[in-house]
Amino acid sequence: MFLLSCAYRLRQVVAAIPALSPSPSENQSLSSHPPVAIIVPAYNEADNIATCLEAILESARFYPGSTSIWMVDDQSTDSTWTIAQTVQNSLTETDPPLHLVAGQDRPSDEIWVGKNWACAQAIDQQTAADHDSTYLLFVDADVRLEPEAIAAAIAQADTEAIDLLTCCPAIQCGCLAEWLVQPIIFTVILIGFDIRAVNDSKSESAFAAGPFMLFRRTAYDKIGGHRAVASEVVEDVELARRIKGAGLQLQFLAGASLISVRMYRSWADLWEGWTKNIYAGAQRNLFGTLSLAVMVLLLCTLPWLLLGGLGIKALLLDWDKWDGLILALLGLALMAQVDLRRIGGRASGMTARYWWLSGLGGLAVAAIALASIIKTETGWGWTWRGRPLQTVHQNPLD
Repeated sequence: MFLLSCAYRLRQVVAAIPALSPSPSENQSLSSHPPVAIIVPAYNEADNIATCLEAILESARFYPGSTSIWMVDDQSTDSTWTIAQTVQNSLTETDPPLHLVAGQDRPSDEIWVGKNWACAQAIDQQTAADHDSTYLLFVDADVRLEPEAIAAAIAQADTEAIDLLTCCPAIQCGCLAEWLVQPIIFTVILIGFDIRAVNDSKSESAFAAGPFMLFRRTAYDKIGGHRAVASEVVEDVELARRIKGAGLQLQFLAGASLISVRMYRSWADLWEGWTKNIYAGAQRNLFGTLSLAVMVLLLCTLPWLLLGGLGIKALLLDWDKWDGLILALLGLALMAQVDLRRIGGRASGMTARYWWLSGLGGLAVAAIALASIIKTETGWGWTWRGRPLQTVHQNPLD
């Protein structure tokens, strides 16, 4: 019953998420094309930066309005800067301008974590260059945009008077670890956040997806931008909360047809990334994060454990009528698991591939949730791309 109720709720949530359309309706067609600045923070993104920038440039070419692109290299130790320069040198006079910003040291007397410092530097550079932009679009380096993405997002935001438009992208998975963890985590996120409330201006509920965030410039300035959330590890959700708190309009859309992202490329990256985010994203709610771990074990792992136990019993002991009933119920539970994957995939773009490994995936996600609590509360191993994050939280052993 628990699985079925989760599937029912997920179906309602996914159905309530408006889609970012690649072909805006007549009501969304723009009489003018407001200027937009696209900001790309990058730290050790040699594997991503070229294809990311090329996709942004193609999308910027598709948009009739004025665009400028600002890539900030947040003191990468790999070839991110050199690759970005190669992309810049390949541009013609008719291409949108691509500005490369060499990130500076973080202020020693302030706490800055994650990509906040890089984003703040880009805004400073963009403002100093006197580039007047109605919109600011923040795009992560692991994001890929379709040509229509920028035009569609601005049409939606301008027509609906949205101050922050953020999208759930298609989640791409490559290695087995991604297929085990990503579908489960995004299913839990969708179940846990009532998107109808997020998109309701009268509700305090707020959520945002950091890979794609389109701000109206006046709204971004009003809430203080990334400087106001400098010490926040999960800055996207905090920015969304500030938008709602200021009485501004937030809209969360399904953007899988126009935006995609491959967040992690290995188990090590996935472990570091999600243990960084889960507990902090839950506002360090211990009960909520522990409940998440229990929920994924009940949803994903318990049915497979029971099925294995039933099989062992059938081999070693006699089979009785109750075993048949239990087997039927477990069959329904496994069918519900497939249903969850398929429903979630409508928003995330992930298929039900490897659904039969959900038991292992549940164990992995539960372990990530528990490790996230420990790392965040102690600072032990709490890093992103090797950079320590414990400076924002006092280590109890200090």
